[in-house]
Amino acid sequence: MTEYGRGPGSEPWHPEDPLYGDQGWGGHQAAHGQGQYGDQQQSYPQDPYAQQHQNHQQYQQYQGQAHQQQPYDQHQQYGQQQPNHQPQQQYGMSQDPYAQQSGAQPQYNGGWDTGQQAAMPYGAGPQDPYAQHPGAYDTGQDYYGTPEAYPPPQPPGRREAAPEQQPQQPPQHQQAQQQGPTDWDPDQPQEETHPFFTGADDPDDREPRDDDDDPDDDGSRSSRRDRGGNERRGGKGKKKSRSGVACLVVSVVLIGGLGGVSYVGYTFWKKQFGAPADYTGSGTGEQVEVEIPEGAFGYDIANILRKQGVIKSSDAFVAAQNDNPKGKLIQAGVYLLNKEMSAASAVTLMLDPKSQNAFVIPEGTRNAKVYEMIDTRLKLKKGTTADIAKTKAESLGLPDWADDDPDVKDPLEGFLYPAAYPVAKGSKPEDALKRMVARANKEYGKLDLEASAKKLGLKTPWELITVASLVQVEGKYKHDFDKVARVVYNRLKPGNMETVGRLEFDSTVNYIKGQSTLDVGAVDDLRKIDDPYNTYKIIGLPSGPISNPGADALHSAMNPTPGPWYYFVSINEDKTVFAETNEEHEKNRREYEDEKAGQ
Repeated sequence: MTEYGRGPGSEPWHPEDPLYGDQGWGGHQAAHGQGQYGDQQQSYPQDPYAQQHQNHQQYQQYQGQAHQQQPYDQHQQYGQQQPNHQPQQQYGMSQDPYAQQSGAQPQYNGGWDTGQQAAMPYGAGPQDPYAQHPGAYDTGQDYYGTPEAYPPPQPPGRREAAPEQQPQQPPQHQQAQQQGPTDWDPDQPQEETHPFFTGADDPDDREPRDDDDDPDDDGSRSSRRDRGGNERRGGKGKKKSRSGVACLVVSVVLIGGLGGVSYVGYTFWKKQFGAPADYTGSGTGEQVEVEIPEGAFGYDIANILRKQGVIKSSDAFVAAQNDNPKGKLIQAGVYLLNKEMSAASAVTLMLDPKSQNAFVIPEGTRNAKVYEMIDTRLKLKKGTTADIAKTKAESLGLPDWADDDPDVKDPLEGFLYPAAYPVAKGSKPEDALKRMVARANKEYGKLDLEASAKKLGLKTPWELITVASLVQVEGKYKHDFDKVARVVYNRLKPGNMETVGRLEFDSTVNYIKGQSTLDVGAVDDLRKIDDPYNTYKIIGLPSGPISNPGADALHSAMNPTPGPWYYFVSINEDKTVFAETNEEHEKNRREYEDEKAGQ
């Protein structure tokens, strides 16, 4: 065996053998450029195999040059026979250029009988061994243009996606297309065809980029004109317009921010160091009713006045109130003020009782009178408030110890506490009554009425309020309340021999009759009045209070002055005389009549 793993024989090497065509093997194969019939030299002006190898490399480097070069010089022998070209291998594949000739090329060594072909007789005429096979190259036909072939190689800048399958074209048309100029100069900059660089993949509504406006890029400018039309031409203008609007917005924001900061700073400075805003004068003459609730002071009052349009600022009012020595004496109530007053004028007017438009209940006022006042204030039909008090007494806030005795003429009597109330126009009567009862509960709650009642021999706080109502009406002057309270308790004693437990007060008869007079009639006639409030007939206290006592009367009822008095008579404001017996009392009464007659 040889070094190639096979023994000598008549069978030639297969064309696919890498050493096929070895010229030095056994001398059976003609040397390169030498005929196979001896030593007769063939006249090849140039080496076709070297030319073929060179052309094969050029196909891999330059596009289309194979169509312009001939692998042979057209001076071949055998009658200038034009060899047919062998189809080029597909792009990217390597193959022996002689592999397709092995099946038809005759062998001239008779000893190399393959058993498949008859040897060429020596008498045969000269023959071109390549005439039976297609040539390696042909200028008349380009097999790169066939549908089954791969496209020729392209430079990176000109590579495109594979085109869609086109219908078969005539050979003449294909040849005309294939023989077109396809030279490629590597030194010349190639035009970019990829969609990323050309912008072909940009959406129609893409906003122009900053680099689109390069003034030196003529190609980019023309491309935008071709692709964008009016929209592209307007892109730069729109950008400039947007830039202008942005600048305007920023300027407005900066100016507004500066103005806001300046305003805040000015307001802060004015508030801290400047005089507060204020009107001048005593107002416009347009009056407004202002209600100041309980517990309102300083800024509370100022804010109410400012909302009603009386003053311009709360700071000005508080400053004026602090400057006025009596400014802190402004009390709750309803005030009739003018609009747009200076703060100092408002303080001065509120300190004047004439400015108060409050609903004031005087001490000792009966409920019947209060109801009439409310009707008048709210411009209601006479008796409206009295009916509401009678039907809604239990829902107005009376305390639990209030007596529900059916003999009580008015359960609210004694609970419409004497004070000033804000009864504004348009309000409801029940609202005013609730306010008054609430005030009474507040004032009574400050006192230990139950303990005081027991200490004085009374059963309930209700009786204590009744005593206070009697003191308030019978005592003409407050400095006499303490002694008057002692007279009440002395007469209530069951064992007293002067009144035998009867109070015998004219005020109770006046309450029954709804009048206020000193001449109530003869005692014998008064004893005939059958009424639980008639103290000339009953023993003890009437069924309920006969007025709304004030704080002084209530204090005297709780703290009577010790003394033996059963009688008293007020001669004048500065003189009230008290007596222990009826004889002394009659003497004092005649003095009173003489004093009255002398007036």
